Amino acid sequence: MANNKRGPEPGSLKAKHGGQAVREKYGPEFYSKIGKKGGETVKEKRGPRFYAEIGKKGGESTKRHQGSEFYSKIGKKGGERGRVASEGE
Repeated sequence: MANNKRGPEPGSLKAKHGGQAVREKYGPEFYSKIGKKGGETVKEKRGPRFYAEIGKKGGESTKRHQGSEFYSKIGKKGGERGRVASEGE
């Protein structure tokens, strides 16, 4: 599939340098701001159910690639961190 957009090919060295130039010009907060704006637009167009669907697909893909035990490991890590955080209160 051809890239019909202006500018360098996504993922190329020229594109990377362009991203660095934007960061230097506008600062790293710029990306956060435009990301939130894009997320709000998607939420308005597709609704909150869209995020549930893509989250489920991502979880299924992760389970296929990492296995069920992966979730057990990260759950235990999260539980340990939560316990340490609550003990410090």
